[in-house]
Amino acid sequence: MQSQSSTPSSWLRTYYFARAIFSVAWVAAAILFSAQPALAVVLLVIYPAWDALANLVDARVNGGLKANPSQALNVAVSTITTIAVIAALSSSMYTVLAVFGVWAIFSGLLQLNTGIKRWRHYGAQWPMILSGGQSALAGGFMISRSIGTVAPTILDIAPYAAFGAFYFLLSAIWLAVTAYRKAVA
Repeated sequence: MQSQSSTPSSWLRTYYFARAIFSVAWVAAAILFSAQPALAVVLLVIYPAWDALANLVDARVNGGLKANPSQALNVAVSTITTIAVIAALSSSMYTVLAVFGVWAIFSGLLQLNTGIKRWRHYGAQWPMILSGGQSALAGGFMISRSIGTVAPTILDIAPYAAFGAFYFLLSAIWLAVTAYRKAVA
């Protein structure tokens, strides 16, 4: 018999809490260092790289990349995005925001897919499904802002990360409450 701390649901709670904490820290750093271009650049590269790593680890814990094709594709998309952000930084923040917009659309749809597939096994995936859909919409908004006249900054991406933190935290809490209720019942 598996202990409660080693169950797949326990992993998912821990994973979602870690994703929420990272995103909150990233948003705080983006706000704090928005006026320091060198640090903002580092943060802009770290964000999609972290997403690639987080999806890779989660997929491996849950049966590997072959068993989790939407996460495997998300690893690839986030890795390509990291490289594209590095290249876009030499162009302009308009280009960087457009890259983030395209990434938000793809990664959102892939997260939506992962959430739907996990619903059967874990429940409590509605925040991840909402997050995926909202990410795709936010991507469209970022792309529209990237062709605007107001120069974008890292602060145009921070709300996207903040909503991600909210949804990951909500999912983690929901899974924790569900596990508690099962343990008490």
